[in-house]
Parts: sequence; C-alpha cells; structure tokens
Amino acid sequence: MTTDWRTDTVDTLRTLVTRAEPDVVEEVKWRKPTNPDGVPTFSSSGLVCTLETYKDKVKVTFAKGASLPDPTGLFNASLDAGTRRAIDVREGESVDGDAFVELVRAAVALNRG
Repeated sequence: MTTDWRTDTVDTLRTLVTRAEPDVVEEVKWRKPTNPDGVPTFSSSGLVCTLETYKDKVKVTFAKGASLPDPTGLFNASLDAGTRRAIDVREGESVDGDAFVELVRAAVALNRG
C-alpha cells in the first residue's frame, strides 16, 4: 500500500463520505497485480462513488454524477460522460469538505429515488 499524499487524500475523502452517509457500505473491488489494494467503492441504495488512486491524482467518480447538483463546481473530470462525473484531486490540492458532503448526500438521495 502506498503511504503518501494519496493515502492521506483517500483517508480524508473516506471520512467525508461516511460523515455524509454514516450507513454507507464500503467494499474493495477490482484487485489486480497492478493495483493490489483494489478500488474502494461506497454504496447506499446503489453505488454512490469510487476512489481510485493514480500516480498523479486520486479520482472520485460518482456513478450518477451527471444527475447531481454541483453548485460549487467540484466536478472537474469526466464532464462529457453521459452518466458519471468525477473529481480529480492532485498533490497539494484539497476538496471543499462541506460541498463534498452535500454531493454525497445528493447521490444517496438520488439512489433512494
């Protein structure tokens, strides 16, 4: 497991997801030789988001992000995707915690219909 800024970023984002939805279910999926730690996924009445670690960023992908309100402009990746939207966090960057929590809550509400 890589222990650096990416690990800290994943830990921070994980904390924000669980703050937004305390009953969220975290699972690790898609383990492979090039990514033995796999990809953390968060679900509540369906997939909410995934946290992928890359060399130069941590990517938070919201499964139904295109349908979510994003008044503070957190989404900065996959903006042309039909359904999903993502937030790329690079070294030295941070995410607006309150806005992120609201985004997660909106995703959970959308899943619950």
